[in-house]
Amino acid sequence: MKAVILAGGLGTRLAELTGNIPKPMVPIGNKPIIWHIMKIYASHGINEFVICAGYKGYMIKEYFYNYFLHQADIKVELKDNKCTFINNQSEDWSVTIVDTGSHTQTGGRLKRIKKYLDSDEPFCFTYGDGIGDIDISATIEKYNSNDVTALLTSYSPTNRFGLIETSGNKVVEFTEKPKSSEAMINAGFFVLSPKVIDLIEDDSTVWEQFPLNELAKTRNLIFHEHKGFWHPMDTLRDKNMLEKMWQDGNAKWKIW
Repeated sequence: MKAVILAGGLGTRLAELTGNIPKPMVPIGNKPIIWHIMKIYASHGINEFVICAGYKGYMIKEYFYNYFLHQADIKVELKDNKCTFINNQSEDWSVTIVDTGSHTQTGGRLKRIKKYLDSDEPFCFTYGDGIGDIDISATIEKYNSNDVTALLTSYSPTNRFGLIETSGNKVVEFTEKPKSSEAMINAGFFVLSPKVIDLIEDDSTVWEQFPLNELAKTRNLIFHEHKGFWHPMDTLRDKNMLEKMWQDGNAKWKIW
């Protein structure tokens, strides 16, 4: 199974940092947050990734192209122009990085990478700025045991985000304003059938609008409630909080 990660947005709410680097490359503990997300998936046996790059996407390409160099100590023989890698600690990952445009919306990015997916196999899908101790295996198992085309991970409670309304284990509606402190939000970490891409019209399609609402309306969207840790990195305050957790040895999303 593959995991698709959205990594192309402008990250304007974190402008203090994203003026120089794309948001998924903002570091937590000297590693970009996208690396942390990929480690979460890899801890559940998912090692194939498709990254939907856009804004400053060349920096993501350069990071993974030089990943071996980033992880190892090196010995350079200047006279012979020879480089030896020492104590390398690389990952067993296959990473496809696709330029999906600087201003493409979230749904449009997913549509652009359709050809890199297996047409008859579900895939995982998430944002490049949210981390948590998500039980990826449980989300896949629940998706496979239900006759639906999409699953999202929900999280509760908060009044900071748009909410999802549920009936049984189905998502039936999305609302922008919180109705109660116990309502759930969409935390990302989807499991999807490739069929959902048929609901995306073009680059201007926002995944969280028509496609998700249509899946909910047709009762093709279920949820997996996550009760552990989850947090997005939307602002500098979020970044600093996550950094402190990492430095204090209290990174609750570190499940590897």
